[in-house]
Amino acid sequence: AATRHEGILVSATGEVLGVPDTLRADFAVGTTAATVDEALNLANAAMTQMQDALVDGGVARADLQTSNASIQPTYGRQGKVTGYAVNEGLTAKIRTTSEAGALITAAIAAGGDAARLSGVSFEIEQDDALLGAARRNAFADAEAKAELYAEQAGRTLGEVMSVTEDVPSNQIEAFIQSRAEAIPVPLQFPLQSGREQLAVTVTVEWSFLRALITSGPGEATLPAPPRAS
Repeated sequence: AATRHEGILVSATGEVLGVPDTLRADFAVGTTAATVDEALNLANAAMTQMQDALVDGGVARADLQTSNASIQPTYGRQGKVTGYAVNEGLTAKIRTTSEAGALITAAIAAGGDAARLSGVSFEIEQDDALLGAARRNAFADAEAKAELYAEQAGRTLGEVMSVTEDVPSNQIEAFIQSRAEAIPVPLQFPLQSGREQLAVTVTVEWSFLRALITSGPGEATLPAPPRAS
């Protein structure tokens, strides 16, 4: 039978603040026409113009990604098909956040009445140093808790037996619902990146040192491990 392990399991969270270095904008175009080809051509033209505006503004083409595409019939009275609607989505990563408002404005203006903006979110992409600091904070907090509990229990911490961590998604959402026809141009979105909190939670298990038992003058032995019940 396995012997019972004596120790303590502690969880702690380390938090740090950082300035977002990337903005993700979710664009789309939506068009309707009497035929699929006409609706698709209109959508493709608007999307190409939006992409070109973003690239001309400094966004790398590698940071542009199609997010969705759909073609659906439109219906009139008595369920009769009256035309077709095309929607195409585009996610853009803007790495110069100070210019994000101007870039979003330029893309919407280029897409014309077909342009849509469904939302933006800030994130810290270069987060290695910040997460490292959060991990150190979390482990230090866990160790302080473990030492406190061990002291209260009259025990001494031994070696670390296991460490696990949880890093939640760190993202600031700022949803914006808009249709291009409702947006006066020129316009620039007043975007503020603020600061973002990054957190790491660690769960650490320590063993307890086994106390020495004095059996005689100058002699000490370790107690036998407890038997499993």
